[in-house]
Amino acid sequence: MTDEEELFTIKTNHLDSGMRGMPVGTCQTSYVDPLEGVHYVGYPVGDLANLEEEDVVFLLLHKHLPTPEESEAFRAELTHRAEEMPTGALRVLESLTPGSGHPMDWLSIGIMALGAAETTGDVKIDSMNLIARMPELMARIFLLRGGKKEEIRPRKPELGLVENFVHMLGVNGEKAKKMERVLKFFFILHMDHGGGNLSTFSGKAVASGRASVYASLSSAMNALSGPLHGRANQSCLEFIQRIGTSDHAKIEKFVRAELAARRPIYGFGHGVLRAEDPRARLLIELGSEVCPEDSNFKIAKSLREVVPNILKEIPKISNPYPNVDLASGSLLHSVGFRKPDYYTTFFGWSRVAGICAQIMDERNARDGRGTPIYRPKYIAKNQPQRRL
Repeated sequence: MTDEEELFTIKTNHLDSGMRGMPVGTCQTSYVDPLEGVHYVGYPVGDLANLEEEDVVFLLLHKHLPTPEESEAFRAELTHRAEEMPTGALRVLESLTPGSGHPMDWLSIGIMALGAAETTGDVKIDSMNLIARMPELMARIFLLRGGKKEEIRPRKPELGLVENFVHMLGVNGEKAKKMERVLKFFFILHMDHGGGNLSTFSGKAVASGRASVYASLSSAMNALSGPLHGRANQSCLEFIQRIGTSDHAKIEKFVRAELAARRPIYGFGHGVLRAEDPRARLLIELGSEVCPEDSNFKIAKSLREVVPNILKEIPKISNPYPNVDLASGSLLHSVGFRKPDYYTTFFGWSRVAGICAQIMDERNARDGRGTPIYRPKYIAKNQPQRRL
């Protein structure tokens, strides 16, 4: 790109459209190809799905996969930062009423509490601290909100990010291994998604005003909590449970009735993709490995086979294909997470590393001066000149 290259022409009908598709910046961590899906620093996400999650976090932060030595040092640093959790940093969660609010409210509050306990002002240090301490925050949200304070285990960050979380929940043995397998896969597939999705954009916008990493990520989690964004995996499992059958004929009848009633068909479509989301295929393949006979998974698998041909009949639908949410909730349910309202917290946890990496990139932009504070222009409307 040259400094004077014209990238986009804004027309009147682009106003009040949520800035959809309007270029506003650059992104060094990931991009979404309309046909091939999400790439992290150039790698298709499918190439990375079976790596250790810490190595993919390293990739987003440093823009290359770690050598064995770098991987070991990075894990050691995360372990050290998790062990150095400020005393009482998450005690505020104990004052909340178990079962109150949505789990995403607790996640946003918890991130702010970590920031209140220790903010250095160094974007890299604060990002690393937050990434390292997220497993304990997540475990405490699950157990404290569930009224199970006495079941919290001491942290063991040397186990790894996902493994520490599973350990703190008190899960052991084969059940723990299966849970870790699904969570690592989920974690990597959801870690980043370009720069323009609502939660990432919101976090970067707040950070552009030189707010702390914690304030910025708390804002991003609030953006993610909405039903049009991060709650899609929750909604998709609830949709699957409403269907209640993997019979193709019954699914077709149900879906056509939903469309006739102008209700959404969850798990299909995407703002950028014009083909099946590769992450949907990867999760279906994982489900065939870890829970092939699970009733919810079988319904998700049948939906993938039935729904696209129905949606193709509707001209205005540009992408009738499955997205990442189709099977993710079913897999989480199959390994023991039975309450769908917690699923968005996994999405949020996954996205912390990607958003932190993008904030770090923007703070280092323009030879270290950083990206200017976000300030889009709004055109006045329905405001004729008046005088008292």
